[in-house]
Amino acid sequence: MANKSSVFDMIGPVMIGPSSSHTAGVVRIARAAIRILGGSPDSAAITFYNSFARTYEGHGSDRAILGGLMDFRTDDARIKNALEIAAEKGLTYKFKSIGNSSIHHPNTIKLNLKKGDKQIEVVGESLGGGVINIAELDGFTANFSASNHTLIIKAADISGAIAFISGVIAQEKTNIATMSVSRKGKNDIACHVIEMDSGIREITTQYLKSLPWVSDLIYIPDIDL
Repeated sequence: MANKSSVFDMIGPVMIGPSSSHTAGVVRIARAAIRILGGSPDSAAITFYNSFARTYEGHGSDRAILGGLMDFRTDDARIKNALEIAAEKGLTYKFKSIGNSSIHHPNTIKLNLKKGDKQIEVVGESLGGGVINIAELDGFTANFSASNHTLIIKAADISGAIAFISGVIAQEKTNIATMSVSRKGKNDIACHVIEMDSGIREITTQYLKSLPWVSDLIYIPDIDL
């Protein structure tokens, strides 16, 4: 594969500077996604929208997204060779670009990831300076930054669910920074996304996961993405 010049050749793998949206933010979106998935994927379908679609190769966003999917940090020098390393690791991937989507943020990436029997769809937005927003998860509105401790709960849309979950978290003496609930229809599955200022114990996440009306629970600790 021929080498292509990119932002990495100019500013290095720390990815600071005028294209941080196309590099550091991209890495962080991928690293958030693999924590939702439960590890690096076996395969990935990656769609770049709008500004990303037009510049992802020249600005190194293709290398950045693969590096993030392999859990490389934003300052990891291996990102420069992420295409080759992905091939060595057996990570299969394909890129797609959509250059004019009015419904998406200018710097948007959609990730369809598979690992074993599990697959997820994550839509992430790079907001500048390495700041990101995970806008959607599996078709649900999510809108979390991955900068706080984050709890994602898919559960039956039943009366009192929000108050109950909030009460359990309150017992951990942690403050809820943001909480959003999205559902695809009345009395359908709802997705609760809760960002917290501090962490919660495993016994609490296991208790919530054991509830008969909870179908899935993902806990992302506060880590440097």
